[in-house]
Amino acid sequence: MRFSVYQISRKGGRETNEDRMGYCYTRNTGLFLLADGMGGHPEGEIAAQMTLQVIAAMFQKEARPEIADPRAFLASAVMAAHRQILRYATEKGMLDSPRTTVVAALIQDSSVTWVHCGDSRLYMVRDGEMLARTRDHSYLEQRRDEVPLTKAGEPVNRNILFTCLGSPVNPVFDITGPVSLQQGDKILLCSDGLWGSLSDVEIVYDLGLKPVSHAVPDLVEKALVKAGGSSDNVTVIALEWETPDAFEATRGGVTTDSINEGVFASTVQASLLDGPGEDLDDEAIERSIAEINEAIRRTAARRS
Repeated sequence: MRFSVYQISRKGGRETNEDRMGYCYTRNTGLFLLADGMGGHPEGEIAAQMTLQVIAAMFQKEARPEIADPRAFLASAVMAAHRQILRYATEKGMLDSPRTTVVAALIQDSSVTWVHCGDSRLYMVRDGEMLARTRDHSYLEQRRDEVPLTKAGEPVNRNILFTCLGSPVNPVFDITGPVSLQQGDKILLCSDGLWGSLSDVEIVYDLGLKPVSHAVPDLVEKALVKAGGSSDNVTVIALEWETPDAFEATRGGVTTDSINEGVFASTVQASLLDGPGEDLDDEAIERSIAEINEAIRRTAARRS
């Protein structure tokens, strides 16, 4: 596999950052994750962190080096994360459980399959056009053809979700794919801090025009500026796909061709998740990725 990837998370105008994101890969499979801990419930950042760690752990266990059934894996991983959050709340005797959204994309065999629960989104862009976009599990999004109103005649709050991980009932989630990937396809996962300030047109335009290493920070900065002091956490992870027969790797790309079977790499690490209010800046992310790549190099050298 060959792809370029860029990720960033900013606290915005909130006291804490409850968003989490990361990615994992083996020689033949990649998994990209984003979770947005929900305000109004306790320890949203714990729910988001736990979701990423559970799904990443399952990926490490089952991707040897491929996932047998991507759709089944994503469904079981989401439910496992949900159950782990509820178990955590029970063990702590919490009256209300932590809750989070999640969106995850799994790439394998030059195709992508994704799952989402809540209002964290996935955008897929090809040749500057939006090929796909997840539909939020919110009352407003599901009724967008109706013009929903409250009793007072005001529009329904876009933030009201009817499902998430960690709620007392089993979550509702949608799985899409596999969708075949073409050279230059871009996939962006984001929290509502991005799409709540920027339109689909703005997001797709920047993503289609620029490499992800430029588009992602530009979009995040635009969202923060537009929202001002009331900005939500803004978190984005995006990748650009390169076909195996392409002439050269994408700019700043990751190549897994030289990774031996059994090697697993991940940016879902405690070092990136310490402190609920910590901004995940470019330097910290690049340092983590460099450490992972060095570990891969050492493992490959030992096995050669």
